[in-house]
Amino acid sequence: MNRIFTRMVQGTKIAVGATIGLLAGVGLAVGVARLSDTGHVAAQIPPMDTSEVPRAVPAAGQVALSFSPVVKTAAPAVVNIYTATVDRRPRSLNEEFIQRFFGGAPVQPRVSQSLGSGVIVGADGLIITNNHVVEGADQILVALADRREFKAKILFADPRLDLALLKVETEGAVLPVIRMADSDRVEVGDVTVAIGNPFGVGQTVTTGIVSAVARTGIGVSDWQFFIQTDAAINPGNSGGALLDAQGRLIGVPTAIFSRGGGSNGIGFAIPSKMVRVFLNAADKGKLVSGWIGVEGEALTADTAKQLGLDRPGGLLVTAVVPGSPGARAGIRVGDVLRSVDGKEVANGGQLRYSLATEGVGTTLNVQIWRDGAQRQVPVILAAPPENPPRSLTRIAARSILTGVTLANLSPAYAQELGAGLPEQGVVVVAIDGNAPAARFLRPGALIESVGGQPVKSVADAVRLAQAGALLVRFAVGEQRAECGVNNQGGLSCRT
Repeated sequence: MNRIFTRMVQGTKIAVGATIGLLAGVGLAVGVARLSDTGHVAAQIPPMDTSEVPRAVPAAGQVALSFSPVVKTAAPAVVNIYTATVDRRPRSLNEEFIQRFFGGAPVQPRVSQSLGSGVIVGADGLIITNNHVVEGADQILVALADRREFKAKILFADPRLDLALLKVETEGAVLPVIRMADSDRVEVGDVTVAIGNPFGVGQTVTTGIVSAVARTGIGVSDWQFFIQTDAAINPGNSGGALLDAQGRLIGVPTAIFSRGGGSNGIGFAIPSKMVRVFLNAADKGKLVSGWIGVEGEALTADTAKQLGLDRPGGLLVTAVVPGSPGARAGIRVGDVLRSVDGKEVANGGQLRYSLATEGVGTTLNVQIWRDGAQRQVPVILAAPPENPPRSLTRIAARSILTGVTLANLSPAYAQELGAGLPEQGVVVVAIDGNAPAARFLRPGALIESVGGQPVKSVADAVRLAQAGALLVRFAVGEQRAECGVNNQGGLSCRT
C-alpha cells in the first residue's frame, strides 16, 4: 500500500492498510476537561444559521467572479495555532556518560514543535481545533489573522471526536466569531472554501466542492461521519475551517488521504453539527451520547435479498438490550434499521453519529424493515447505563494475565472508552510493560476465555487467573486469537 492517511499536523503520518492487523492496538480515548471552569461554553455558541443555500447551475457565459467577500467575512475568525512540547523521555546513556565524566553545560531538554489551525466560536476567546493539534502540548500560542498573538489553554478535549476547545485571554477585546451552518443540509457538489495554515506558510484559502457526505470507515475517530472535499488541504490545515459558499462553517478539516503527505484532493472534515454537540458538552466536562440499546451489523447484498429488499442499505439488528429505549419502542432482533429521522443508516458509524448529534430525551423517528414491510417507530434517547459496574481490576495472580488490568463493559463504559467496543464483555484496559501478555495483548482487546473456560465478567477472569490459567482467547474487532504458554515455557499464538 502506497497510500498514507495523514492527520494534518506537520510531520505526523499514520500508515493505513487495507485491513487491520490481528494484534493492532485499539485506542481507548476519554473526553477530559482540563479546567473545571469552562466559562459557560454553551452560552457562547453562536446560533446555527439554517437559511437555505441558493443552488443554481450557471447559465452560458456566467462565472463566479470572486470568493473575496466570503473570505473577508470568515478569515478573521480562523487562527493559526503553534504548540511546543517538552520531550520528557529519560536521557540516553551517551548523554548521561558525557555529563557525568566530562561535565559541561547541562543537557537541554528536547522540545518538539507543531502547528495547526483553529476557528473562533466565542467572542471572548473560545477557539475550536483538533485534539491532535494540541494534545500533550506544554505551550499553545494562537495567532489571529490580524497578527495579534495570545497564549491559550485547553478547556475541554475529546480524543474520540478529535476535537479540543481552547481559551485565550482577550483582556476585554471582542474577537470575530465564525458563522455556523447545519452540516446535515450539505449536499454533494456544493462549493467549499477551506481556510487554514498549511505547512506553516500562513493563512491560506483554497476552494473545491463537497465530494461526498457521510464518509465512514476511514479510521480517524469513533464517530465516523465526515464531509469529504477536494479543496486543497495539507498538514497544518487541521482544526481550521471548511466553509460553504456563504462563508458559514460546515466542517473542521481533520485528515487527508495522501501518497506523499500532501493534498491529493481527498480531505475529510468533522461536520459542524458534531462540533456543536462537542461545544455543548464542554460545560458538563463530558460528552454523553444518546443511547437506544440496539446493536447491529451492516446489511450485505445477500442478506438484503433474503429479507426482501432490492438493495443493501441499513443495519441488521443483532441484539436489543432488555428494557432499553429500543426494546420499549418494539425493535427486535432481525429488524433492519433503515433510517433515523430521515437520515439513512448504512452502518454502525452512521447510527452512532445520528444518536450523538441528538440530546438525551429527544424522540427520534426510526424507520425499520420487518416481515417485508416498512414501519416507523418513535424512540426516546436515554443516557447509557453503567450496568454492570466496570470493576477495574489488575490481575496479580501468576497466570497468562499477570499484570493485565481488566474491566466489565457496559453501555456507558463502552461509550466512554470510545473504541467501537460492544456494550458487554470483559475488556483489556491496561497492561504492565513487563507482563507476559504485553507481547500479544493490547488495550481494547476483548477477553473471551481464560484457561479454556468462557469469561463473562471480570470476576470470572480473576477466578481463572488465580487457578494459574496459561491460555487466553481474545478478540480485536472481527479478528480472534488464542495465546498461551507452550511445553517449552515460551509463548505461542494461533488464530
